[in-house]
Amino acid sequence: MKNEMSLAFASVSENEAFARVAVASFITQLDPTMDELTEIKTVVSEAVTNSIIHGYHNEPHHKVYIECVLQDDEIEITIRDEGVGIKDIDEAREPLYTSKPELERSGMGFTIIENFMDSVEVISAPEKGTSVYMTKQLSKSKTVYN
Repeated sequence: MKNEMSLAFASVSENEAFARVAVASFITQLDPTMDELTEIKTVVSEAVTNSIIHGYHNEPHHKVYIECVLQDDEIEITIRDEGVGIKDIDEAREPLYTSKPELERSGMGFTIIENFMDSVEVISAPEKGTSVYMTKQLSKSKTVYN
C-alpha cells in the first residue's frame, strides 16, 4: 500500500521538533523498530536544521517543506527549502564541514544522514534552495508479542 503526506512550516528552530515527531508519527503505520524510528527522527532533525540554519540563516519568514511516501516497507523522505542553496555539495557532505563555524556547528549533518539512510541525494542551486531526498528500507522482522 502507498501512503503520502506533506508538511510546510515556518523556518523557526522550534519547528524542528514538530517535524521530527510528525514524520515519526506518520511512519509508525509501517511498524518500524525503535532503532529505525530513532534514525529517521534524527535524519529529519538534521535536514530540517540545515534548512533553517544554513538555507535561511535563521530567518523565520520562510518555509521548510517535507514530503513522505510510504510504499510497502520503504520510506521516502524529501526535505526542501527555497533558501540560499549549497555552492559545493561535495564539500558540504564532507565530515566536519560547516558553513557556520561561528555557531559551533559540528559539520556532521550529512554524514549522519548518509549513515542512517539507504540512499541520499542532494540537489541544490545557489539562491534557489536545496532538496534532500532520502530512502530507507525497513527491516522485515518485527517483534511478536504474546
